[in-house]
Amino acid sequence: MKKVIMISLSMLLVGLLAACGTSEETGKSGSGESSDKKVLTMGTSADYPPFEYVDSAKGEEIIGFDVDLAKAIAEKLGYEIQVKDMDFNGLIPALETSQVDFVLAGMTPTEERKENVDFSDVYYTASHMIVSKKGSGIESLEDLDGKTIGVQLASIQADKAEEIAETVDMTVENRNRIPELIQEIMAGRFDAAMIEDTVAKGYFEKNKDLAGFTIEEDETEAGSAIAFPKGSELTEKFNAELLKMKENGELEELIVKWFDNK
Repeated sequence: MKKVIMISLSMLLVGLLAACGTSEETGKSGSGESSDKKVLTMGTSADYPPFEYVDSAKGEEIIGFDVDLAKAIAEKLGYEIQVKDMDFNGLIPALETSQVDFVLAGMTPTEERKENVDFSDVYYTASHMIVSKKGSGIESLEDLDGKTIGVQLASIQADKAEEIAETVDMTVENRNRIPELIQEIMAGRFDAAMIEDTVAKGYFEKNKDLAGFTIEEDETEAGSAIAFPKGSELTEKFNAELLKMKENGELEELIVKWFDNK
């Protein structure tokens, strides 16, 4: 009888140990459910729409262009994404201390940053265009002196306009949507507006009374890229999928979704 009991206890112990091992493996998904996909943590600063932000009217989920891009690439590579929000100036330190696996936050791959982290190829470059009525005489940034310029609220153009206003005496005003900027120009309340170039060109096709010029940028300081810890194997993997998305049009679809506000 003792022998039978000992055998039964041994079998029970083996079963418990096996169950513990299975729980550890499936727990990688972070959801408590079984998943074959590994989880990558994406660091971002969710205060930069439309790249990454929280639409409080719809919930607490972080959404945006960068989030969609991360999920698309991760899905192709067999990963799941967990988004971690933090201050922008804490993103590179988070990479260096392995708190996150990569950073997608509209980050420009400057030479200074490259000393501490690796970057993917540039996935988006915003060219800013100054739009005004034909015959307005606004053909350069200097011509904006004393003028009122409109920008979309919380856009990257809003930041750029404030930067220009440090050297050019102009007034910057915000509106919620791009069509409102065009309406204000046509009504004479704005002298000009700063709009992303691909969006602006769509309005030129619809309204022949509009004209514009592109603001020249330093190419070495332009564009957004994905940041990784130095030597991360993810850099090459993400670059390969990013290239495919550029070639098959998937990246352009995301750009239209998040930046074309016509």
